[in-house]
Amino acid sequence: MNDLDPQAYKQQIISVFDEVASGYDSPALRFFPFSADRVLSHLSPKPGSRILDAATGTGALAVALAQAVGPQGRVMGIDLSAAMLDRAAHNTAKMALNNIDLFEMDAEAPEFRSDYFDAVTCGFGLFFLPDMLAALKQWRRMTKPGGTVLFTSFTAEAFVPLAEHFFTALESFGLDFSGEQQLASQRLVEAETCRQLMEETGFEAVEQHTDQLGYHLRGPDDWWEVVWNSGLRGIVQRLSAGQQEEFQREHLAQLASLVTEEGLWMGVEVRVTLGRVPVAG
Repeated sequence: MNDLDPQAYKQQIISVFDEVASGYDSPALRFFPFSADRVLSHLSPKPGSRILDAATGTGALAVALAQAVGPQGRVMGIDLSAAMLDRAAHNTAKMALNNIDLFEMDAEAPEFRSDYFDAVTCGFGLFFLPDMLAALKQWRRMTKPGGTVLFTSFTAEAFVPLAEHFFTALESFGLDFSGEQQLASQRLVEAETCRQLMEETGFEAVEQHTDQLGYHLRGPDDWWEVVWNSGLRGIVQRLSAGQQEEFQREHLAQLASLVTEEGLWMGVEVRVTLGRVPVAG
């Protein structure tokens, strides 16, 4: 994933997401609220439930969960990026929700008591954590027996065909991805990897659901909105400032040939993995 030690890697991730926070809710990245809707359909949270949303980002999933559990329920959103949490607070206020609490906290080591939540969710965040198994064990610890832990990840088909052009273009600028994974998200592209993590943590009744949430962007500039306001920005920033401008210009020019009357297709295939905490006896 990365040659840095875990703490240095986390600081790197925090830095990237502090930078992208202001544009994370861009309409070009609307797969986040789309995915939140799918999570609700698979989780079916009951009114009055208490839910932890780990790596909450700008709160797309936390807001949807808070609306679902109602005023008697409670959603705790945690993230290491203060800038993302600021945006989440803004989004919470905009929706006039009073049942969300936000905390700057490591999703790998959350500070909540055991058997506290009815469910723990994590939207596209588990793969950024250095020790995914340790995180899942903590999430299981905090979830009541019979409760659910759920996370979303991207499949290998996500962002096709745009991501293929993106990495090919970066390689032409001298970046070498042969000895490392291109994206943290690739750690969880395989369904079996997700299932094994859940089963190794001790969850039962593990389920997986795959949804295509893709849509047509207006054109290459919208794709750059996705790149520059997501974790992909950190990869582009491996180039010098001058190279970044040249890369943007050349990459977007290459994508122009893919635009149809409907726009520029961006597939966003998402996998939802969930499991239940066993009930003793």
